[in-house]
Amino acid sequence: MISVDEFVSLLRDELALPVTAEDLGRALDAVDSWDSVHLLALCTILERETGRTLPFAEVLEAPSLAAVYRLATAS
Repeated sequence: MISVDEFVSLLRDELALPVTAEDLGRALDAVDSWDSVHLLALCTILERETGRTLPFAEVLEAPSLAAVYRLATAS
């Protein structure tokens, strides 16, 4: 499992997104510099970091980065 702080660091370091923990609840289209390619890259990074396969269909429906984080860290 990764913490919220680690998740934010991944977003900043690996995807070069200028986000903070406060940005996680924003709609994806309201996240600065976000585009759909980031979602695929984020899934790949999260699968590598967590050792788990993400439910991609559910990730595609995620309205925010917080929702993606919950999917990545769900037990």
